[in-house]
Amino acid sequence: MPTTERPVIFANRAEAGRFLAHHLRDYAGRSDVLVLGLPRGGVPVAFEVARSLRAPLDAFVVRKIGVPGYPELAIGAIASGDSLFVDEPMLGMLGLEREDIAAVIRRERLELQRRESRYCGDRCAPDVRGRTVILVDDGLATGSSMRVAVAALRERFPARIVAAVPIGSESGCHDLASVADDVVCVETPEPFGGVGAWYRDFSPTSDAEVVALLARAT
Repeated sequence: MPTTERPVIFANRAEAGRFLAHHLRDYAGRSDVLVLGLPRGGVPVAFEVARSLRAPLDAFVVRKIGVPGYPELAIGAIASGDSLFVDEPMLGMLGLEREDIAAVIRRERLELQRRESRYCGDRCAPDVRGRTVILVDDGLATGSSMRVAVAALRERFPARIVAAVPIGSESGCHDLASVADDVVCVETPEPFGGVGAWYRDFSPTSDAEVVALLARAT
């Protein structure tokens, strides 16, 4: 049974996925729905969502673009289909130009291609035309990865894009509402701190785990 009450902290991504699925139950059993998880951490969450909604599951690869020297500070992201998002105001605020992050973009593009090949090959660019796509991650801080994923999917003419996370920052979820057709951020605690603060087990999801979950969902 899906979790219907919010735990203080999620035990793991699977529990978070079951919790999120309960808040997406209106999409259950619909033939037009496709669930896409953002690797790596979003896939275990998306697996539970897809299973609960009785919907197909796949991966949609996104890579964060970090500030040179400060890789944890996201200044943009790239996604399957070679879509690129750069936070231009932040770039200017940091006194950087596009060429200053060109090497980071090249490196992340190579990693994105490696992950696509490992996880799902051509399926990482699924046919979403006319479908309702539920795009899932394990949480949302700045929202840059989710925003570029939405932009990349939009170019493929889905009927509707639902961005869904079990937990996120209030500002990140608010900003996402300007690009997605619907945003499901179930919990937006403040101060947010970071996604990992809301999980007892936030250990990294491995490539092997992603491949195994995608295989179980087919």
